[in-house]
Amino acid sequence: MNDPHPGTQLPGPPGYTGYPGAQAGYPVPPAGYSGAGPVGFPVPYQPVTSQPGAPAGVPWMPAPSPPLNCPPGLEYLTQIDQLLIHQQIELLEVLTGFETCNKYEIKNSLGQRIYFAAEDTDCCTRNCCGPSRPFTMRILDNMGREVITLERPLRCTSCCFPCCLQEIEIQAPPGVPVGYVTQTWHPCLPKFTLQNERREDVLRLTGPCIVCSCCADVDFEIKSLDDKYVVGKISKQWTGLVRELFTDVDNFGIQFPLDLDVKMKAVMLGACFLIDFMFFEMTRSEQRAGVW
Repeated sequence: MNDPHPGTQLPGPPGYTGYPGAQAGYPVPPAGYSGAGPVGFPVPYQPVTSQPGAPAGVPWMPAPSPPLNCPPGLEYLTQIDQLLIHQQIELLEVLTGFETCNKYEIKNSLGQRIYFAAEDTDCCTRNCCGPSRPFTMRILDNMGREVITLERPLRCTSCCFPCCLQEIEIQAPPGVPVGYVTQTWHPCLPKFTLQNERREDVLRLTGPCIVCSCCADVDFEIKSLDDKYVVGKISKQWTGLVRELFTDVDNFGIQFPLDLDVKMKAVMLGACFLIDFMFFEMTRSEQRAGVW
């Protein structure tokens, strides 16, 4: 499958040489970490086969050689400047409105699968808290190893209260934070700050005032801290009238510089999931436009 929104590589600002933390030493994974996926999640062992529950016949991206100081499992991100995130349709959810765990395929621009993401929450949390729910998102590579974990705590969802705003932590491997995405209060716009593992601000993320996917894509721009340079973007792609009206299944595209540090690429991936839950994870009875 080709990228529905082809584009050229987005350059960084003048003098940009990649994320400043790219050459820093990578911490050792926590004791007891084996790289295996969690109990109860699909664990395929052949890179050319499909994940259970995923469309058959979709090839996996060949694993490149891991570069120096690259977190295990993130070597795939060193060779790409685009990600496509496709949420899977859950038949039970479509027919009954009963919220099920979200599952996503993460692909490159050639349509090759890079990762498989699965939400890990209980039934009560999903159906009582809705899109505001806290969650753990487990991202597996082609060998079924959990290489990225996203942790979203329960936070305030109203733009009227500039405290306890939304946040998500990105870990790679699980237990080792590599970055954070924190919401920045603004009365009109959805704004976020992308931070490194030391919680130092690295990039800004800004969306439109009216976050409404109606026959067009919705773009969230990733900029430098001074807002002078556009480094990349996260786009919620229009999937068609029927799918938009009757499901909460979403497709996203992420663009970033090829030489951006893999940790910040993983942080952008986490930002994409946070945006999905905040603005587009709505049941049929909750379809609405977000105004921020």
